[in-house]
Amino acid sequence: MKKILSGLLIATSASFASAQSSLYQNGPQQELDENLELFDKHQFAATSFGFRQIREGEVDGNQAVTSEFHHAIAALKIEQPGGSDWVRRFIRNHPQHPRKTEAAYELGSFFFEKKNYKEAIAGFQLMGDGLVTPEVQSEVAFKMGYSFFQLKNFAAALPYFTRVKGQKSPFRPDAHYYSGFIQKESGKFDLAIADFLEAEKNSFYAPKVPYMIAGLYYQQRQFDTLIPYAESALKSGKTLDRKEEIHLFLAEAYFEKRNFQGAASNYDAFVNAKKRDLDRSQVYKAGVAQFETGNFQRASDYFKVSAVQDDRIGQVSSYYLGHSYLKLNNPQFASNSFNAAYKSNADPNIKEDALVNYAKLNLERGSFQEAVNALDAYLENYPNGRYARQAEDLLTDALINTSNYLRAIDHIEKLPRKSERMRTAYQKIAFYQGVVYYRDKKHDLANTYFDKSLSTPSDRDLVVQTHFWKGENNAAADRLPQAIKSYETLQGLRPNASDPFLLKSYYGLGYAFFNTQQYPKAEAQFRQYIEKGGKSDNREHFDEALVRLGDVYFVQKKFTESQNAYQRAISEGGSSVDYAYFRSGVVYNFQNRNSEAIAQLDRLITGYPNSIYFEDALFQKSQINMEEMRYADAVDGFSKLIAARPNSQFVPHALEGRAVANFSRQQYDQTIEDYKRILDRFPNSTNAEAALVGLQESLTLQGRSAEFSQYLATYRKANPGNTSVQGLEYEAAKNLYLSGSWEQSYRAFETYLRNYPQSANKPEASYFMADAQYRLGRKAQALELFYQIDRDKNSAQRSRAVQRIASIELENKNYKKAIGYLRESINYSRNPLEENETFSGLMQAYLETGKIDSTIFFAEKVVNLGNVTPDNVPAALLIKAKALQQQAKTNQAEETLRDLVNDYKSIQGAEGLFLLAESQAKRKSYDQSNNTIFDFSAPFFEYDYWYGRAFVLLAENYLALGETFQAKATLESIVENSPNAEIKALASQKLATIQ
Repeated sequence: MKKILSGLLIATSASFASAQSSLYQNGPQQELDENLELFDKHQFAATSFGFRQIREGEVDGNQAVTSEFHHAIAALKIEQPGGSDWVRRFIRNHPQHPRKTEAAYELGSFFFEKKNYKEAIAGFQLMGDGLVTPEVQSEVAFKMGYSFFQLKNFAAALPYFTRVKGQKSPFRPDAHYYSGFIQKESGKFDLAIADFLEAEKNSFYAPKVPYMIAGLYYQQRQFDTLIPYAESALKSGKTLDRKEEIHLFLAEAYFEKRNFQGAASNYDAFVNAKKRDLDRSQVYKAGVAQFETGNFQRASDYFKVSAVQDDRIGQVSSYYLGHSYLKLNNPQFASNSFNAAYKSNADPNIKEDALVNYAKLNLERGSFQEAVNALDAYLENYPNGRYARQAEDLLTDALINTSNYLRAIDHIEKLPRKSERMRTAYQKIAFYQGVVYYRDKKHDLANTYFDKSLSTPSDRDLVVQTHFWKGENNAAADRLPQAIKSYETLQGLRPNASDPFLLKSYYGLGYAFFNTQQYPKAEAQFRQYIEKGGKSDNREHFDEALVRLGDVYFVQKKFTESQNAYQRAISEGGSSVDYAYFRSGVVYNFQNRNSEAIAQLDRLITGYPNSIYFEDALFQKSQINMEEMRYADAVDGFSKLIAARPNSQFVPHALEGRAVANFSRQQYDQTIEDYKRILDRFPNSTNAEAALVGLQESLTLQGRSAEFSQYLATYRKANPGNTSVQGLEYEAAKNLYLSGSWEQSYRAFETYLRNYPQSANKPEASYFMADAQYRLGRKAQALELFYQIDRDKNSAQRSRAVQRIASIELENKNYKKAIGYLRESINYSRNPLEENETFSGLMQAYLETGKIDSTIFFAEKVVNLGNVTPDNVPAALLIKAKALQQQAKTNQAEETLRDLVNDYKSIQGAEGLFLLAESQAKRKSYDQSNNTIFDFSAPFFEYDYWYGRAFVLLAENYLALGETFQAKATLESIVENSPNAEIKALASQKLATIQ
């Protein structure tokens, strides 16, 4: 507020002019004039005492009044205690004196400057109606109004400001400004605007009032007036007070006028000023403005803020946020946002729309179980809703993709009307469920659902597939006539020659004919499979078809065609080469082409020492050498077989063959030793009696007949006269074992050994007893029995006992003991299944004992075996990855985990997905970790623990990225939907830390 220095035009007495000169020179007048001169120079402290002295001396009336006045004013000016009282006393003592008005003015001005507005008003009111200039009148009126204004007495202030506004005075702009403020507070917005517009003409108020005027236009919703006024003010180049608020008024006005571009730029200008925050409703509107102008990233920044509370603004913001993230190609954030909008009850229409959008989005991004849950919720809550028909169709699609085929079938079967699309879906889902039951070996159920699929034959290609899998299912259930019928039905449909299932049917039907000994028909099917592209269909099946074709030719005595088939299998170099070599040797042997037969068998023996046909080949070669009377070669072959495969079923026969060959060579001592070994180790073998006869003959030739009685007695003990009763008893116990009646079989074997303690079946019976105990869960008793078998190094059952000891010690976590027996078991593994059990055990044991390199080595061994069991490869990949992580080989571990996740939708794959995403998060690659979870998690939904752990990790990643809204929404979804109590608790615990 400006100050104006003005003087009072006070009429003064002329009596001083008539004072006589003589009196002046030595009288009080001179002293009075001197003090007046000092007073005019504002030396109030100096004059205060002088005026008081003069007044108390001998002076005339005018001199006394003048002294009293100046003394009082000087005391006031220097703020002497009681100064204001001196002025008031002067006014009381001289109510009619012209100086009384001046004294009151000084008193009011003094208190006004001191901001003591109550006393200022009282002072100015003492002026009365004395003569003053217009300038002073205006000044006093403004100060009176301003004092009342400061005391919040706007009613008293306004008339004074109004008086000043009508005068040409320096206080006029001030009066307009404060009058405008009073009118605004009184709700008289038009009058306030008029006053502010007048005040704006003054340079002092020009920067101040635009904020006030813009606010008043906004309050009156005069947006068409506000917008040009505010735009003009902002473009004026002036340094405006509260400029950011003008931007806010302008943003709100533009928003109301649906000018989203103008609104968006002005909301941003307000925010960028960083003077204060927008309120939530303004944040929401700023988000809408950005959304409508296509700036979806900026829109999401605003909506994330306004969406935090559960009210209508929060719900609508979440809904808009979902659409913003869709535009930004961020489906995972969009999903959480739509879910949050659905969970709010503020607006039923938005709730319904959000739920449908959430379902559609999750269906599109492959999160099928979430889509199913959402669509279920929609149909339950909105059975007659706007999207009910669409939701039914979408639910069918979602159920198909979740592999929850039974629910999908039930859902469709309950529909009163089934569109062609639904019938087609039903055909597909029923087929899928049939395949599931087939893989679970539930053959009757599989056929039921294959028949359901065939009941709605909308898709002809799927009909062909269904007949194929029905054939496969019947073949697996050993219902070969039904399997043949299904395969033949498929071929009778005459599918396109390139149909892969037509090609597969040749293989399946060929095997069905082969196993029912319909060899000519099997020949035709296998030949079709081979000639029409079986190699590109399935290399393993192609290799099998080649050797089976050779077999059916052989059975039909088509030796040339048989040999050609085996030779082609050899030239193809597939998985059946070792078998082809063996069978080729057999065919040549049947054709009396023994040198060629031996050549084929030698290729198997030297090239495939680990083949399961190795011992067959050695035995066959030795037999051929016997036929050719090459006894030394035969002995060499039988010896190699016995040494290489000491536990082989061929050993008793190889010993007999070697004994016969040595007999022919007149090597009787060696002959006798081999016959003795048969009788010692295999007294119940089919050739034991022949060995006894051969031993008698050989001992006689050597003159050692006395020795024969000992072996005869041993044989009789092992094979007592009443062999049929003993054999029946043993077979009864064995049949109980084979049927899974473990307790009964154990008791039966126990009775058997008590009755026949010297039985040749004792080693095998002991093994069966031990294994029965193991299967009954009595691991300690079983282990003791297996160790007893292990101590008999010559026992034929020792190899099996070693394998069982290894397995039990592994279960008991006696890893060091287990490792020794597992390593020995490698030598006894005759097939991939046993190799897998051994390698898997070593892999686990080495992991637990911290031998990481060995863990990885045997994990790779398991992987190289292929899918021997449903989960051997994924389990090995998981352990390999964990081992690599322990070695800090992060890249190799992640590569292994990716292979696991891509190829195996098993529980190991579910854990692997979590470990992969966790590894990426530990590298602070949070976005990569999130993408891994969203891209690959859907197939693992059924494994609720690891699926839940992955999404808790997702929430942790969001927190690390500063996406608190998304983290909270994710955790809330887990708490609401996870079926796993442990995961719910974990999510709740983390949620509590961010709420």
